[in-house]
Amino acid sequence: MKAVYYEEFKGKVDVREVLKPIVSADSVIVKVGATGLCRSDWHGWMGHDPDIELPHVPGHELAGTIVETGSNIKNFMVGDRITVPFVSGCGRCPECRSGNQHVCDQQFQPGFTAWGSFAEFVEIKYADGNLVHLPDEIDFVTAASLGCRFITSFRAVIDQGKAGAGQWVAVHGCGGVGLSAINIAAGAGAKVIAVDIDDKKLELARTLGANRVLNARLVKDVAAEIIRLSGRGAHVSIDALGSQETCFNSVSCLRKRGKHIQVGLMTGDHQHPVVPLDRVVAHELEIIGSHGMQAFRYEAVFEMIKNGKVQPEKLLGRTISLEEAPEALVNMDKFENLGVTVIDKF
Repeated sequence: MKAVYYEEFKGKVDVREVLKPIVSADSVIVKVGATGLCRSDWHGWMGHDPDIELPHVPGHELAGTIVETGSNIKNFMVGDRITVPFVSGCGRCPECRSGNQHVCDQQFQPGFTAWGSFAEFVEIKYADGNLVHLPDEIDFVTAASLGCRFITSFRAVIDQGKAGAGQWVAVHGCGGVGLSAINIAAGAGAKVIAVDIDDKKLELARTLGANRVLNARLVKDVAAEIIRLSGRGAHVSIDALGSQETCFNSVSCLRKRGKHIQVGLMTGDHQHPVVPLDRVVAHELEIIGSHGMQAFRYEAVFEMIKNGKVQPEKLLGRTISLEEAPEALVNMDKFENLGVTVIDKF
């Protein structure tokens, strides 16, 4: 099969012929219909993820059709249209047994712990407990665009942040994760303040439901401006980028007893950011991480889509071929594209 492939971190990425995956008892083989290109894939290529063993095929935001099932698979069959969380749980560890498969002790992540979906076919392990049937009305490109961004943002906003009608939600960073969080928070009835340094992204944030937008390059004190706009500060604030500055601003802009949700990956010099803990203690703030979402929660996402409360299709930037993927992957740090890039031609 054809796949995007690299043999060293920060090294050459190309498309080549590799062996098709072999099904195991607890896995399925999926013919990839579409797969999203995510900044996490770029982090992997840079060498920021210790789970990746070289050589490697990236890709973790996928949708497609099952073409082969293992002997232990009972809930899915050949021909089923599916998607899958980017973290699949083993089903046996304490976290999985408590319903938190997205932080499984033996997690399977296509594109990280194993070869991923930038390929014609991909193997999904622990398939019976982690695959998600796709509703007929959701196509592969839309499903792939949900990927880790929309799904992670849904858990961050709804399950972790518990944002609701009338609350103020601040979103720092209007990439795929941030724009998803804006759309979800607005769909839940919250009032949203979007923060970025790119006016084009901020304009897209408006179309996705942001009530206020702030260009961080033009505002002297982002946190103070959010407090001014919201009256007392945000009820929920999300760092969707992952930097020392966005993390600090996110915590600092909260009202008393507010929640900071860290979604953006903190790497390199940003791994251990300065946090205003004096404010955390005095105002009883909560600092919460958010990492993926369980398969059983997808139904709530599908309901919001069916009811028109969220519009993930608005997040689509462009679709590309597998041959175009290597260049798009290595240039992700340039933040040139609006919306989500999806590979849909193999």
